[in-house]
Amino acid sequence: MTDINDFPALFRNQIPLIDTRAPVEFNRGSMPSAINLPLMNDAERESVGRCYKDDGPEAAIALGHQLVRGTVRDDRIAAWAEFTQAHPQGALFCFRGGMRSKLSQQWLKDAGIDYPRISGGYKALRRWLIDSSDKIYSQQGFIVVAGKTGCAKTRLINHGASGGRLPGGIDLEGLANHRGSSFGRRDGGQPTQINFEIAVDIALFNASEEPVSHIIAEDESRLIGRCALAQNLQSCLKSAPMVVVEASLEDRVDHSFENYILANLADLQVRLGDTSEAFDHFTGDLYAALDRIKKRLGGERHCALTRQLDDAIASHLRGDTSVHRGWIASLLRDYYDPMYNYQLENRKERIVFRGNETEVAGFLLTQQHDPILA
Repeated sequence: MTDINDFPALFRNQIPLIDTRAPVEFNRGSMPSAINLPLMNDAERESVGRCYKDDGPEAAIALGHQLVRGTVRDDRIAAWAEFTQAHPQGALFCFRGGMRSKLSQQWLKDAGIDYPRISGGYKALRRWLIDSSDKIYSQQGFIVVAGKTGCAKTRLINHGASGGRLPGGIDLEGLANHRGSSFGRRDGGQPTQINFEIAVDIALFNASEEPVSHIIAEDESRLIGRCALAQNLQSCLKSAPMVVVEASLEDRVDHSFENYILANLADLQVRLGDTSEAFDHFTGDLYAALDRIKKRLGGERHCALTRQLDDAIASHLRGDTSVHRGWIASLLRDYYDPMYNYQLENRKERIVFRGNETEVAGFLLTQQHDPILA
């Protein structure tokens, strides 16, 4: 039976994986290419754990075999076998590459399927990713893409190379499933903190594998929604050279309207199916986002924006979505822009280039292959 320890190849090729840990472990965090097909469910794992603590390892192993036998065992082997047929190039793992993955691998072998297992399990995979990222933070140059709210920074990173991702680019907001602002919540919710960290580490590794001089990331604060950036990543972003994407207020309103109004509502409609229910969720999210910044807006400005939002939603119900542009423009011009201008003024010495989306993309592509930045 085969053990796999070529972790770079696993992450480079996004190898499909079976996580044989219990659902409670999987739900806290796992590899993005993994599916949870546990050897033991949560209740079984808890019982075995108590037995191990009270009576020792031999009794715990015996209890595990007693709990997972007969049709229960057959069903779990069948689920693993189905996965191996769909993903013959995959592998399985448990927490430390110990008893659970060994037993799962052996049961598959007894069923005529020789399927590899990850040496060291989840713990080794996670450790390798953390060490890889630490090496990238210390050795790789970074460039930060900054710009006012709505200037399409994320689009630039993902589509700035003739419609494709910029070489070396990582979409932190995409990995966090959040657009970064109070209004940035996206349908589907955010990943767990551990899953976010794993996804960022894998994105960093794959970006560093490209023939580029810099990792390119959007200007972010410590939190993207509720997902926190690693301290080392924060430090790199805070000290890296900055390029600033410039766009007119009209263009930024259009971009925000497309993302925060049309796209968000469409995502809800796809998930919920019911147009009315989706609209209720959508409007509730808008009011909740506005309330989250009420203190910073001040009572008078919050009331004015709420009235504008009321009018926009009423018009939306009548079939006219364009009225949303009014409150979006007010919010950008009177709230986000002053805050951004203040923050940028304090970091102006780091700015190495300014331009529109196309110009910034061209500059960044040049830097990746013929760099003038250290």
